Amino acid sequence: MSTVEFNQMLLTNTDFLKPFAFTLTRDNETAKDLLQETMFRALANREKYNVGTNIKAWLYTIMRNIFINNYRRRAKQQTIFDFTPNEFLLDYQQVTVANEAEANLQLKEIKKAVYELPEIFKQPFTLYFEGFKYHEIAHVLNEPLGTIKSRIHFARKLLKEQISRN
Repeated sequence: MSTVEFNQMLLTNTDFLKPFAFTLTRDNETAKDLLQETMFRALANREKYNVGTNIKAWLYTIMRNIFINNYRRRAKQQTIFDFTPNEFLLDYQQVTVANEAEANLQLKEIKKAVYELPEIFKQPFTLYFEGFKYHEIAHVLNEPLGTIKSRIHFARKLLKEQISRN
């Protein structure tokens, strides 16, 4: 097969590769880059193509392999090594540690707000906060299920208002 014939086959199959590239990358610019890299690799490895075989499948395989290799490369680049004596593996996307003093102050504020709720709302909300299910709270307080749900809802609403004011 001549170079001209091979290039013509590549060009006719480019339209089939564009949607596949976009499906893999979910980004138009990245899909264009992937398509360009696929065409480059196909041209560079022209001698590896067996004449008479399915060129579409060959191109799809090249594109998929490029995408997988790029994905793996990016995953490795997001991880750094800390060569301290303990040899920890660190991740860039690690969250920062919260300030415990600030969290304790907020917890005290929340507990105070719960304590100041009217008794009709405080009791069902406290039970719900402790892990009881709605139907269990209704049984313990001998109230209808809908009443318990609405009281807990209003308790949350009151707490949000009270805490946002502080």
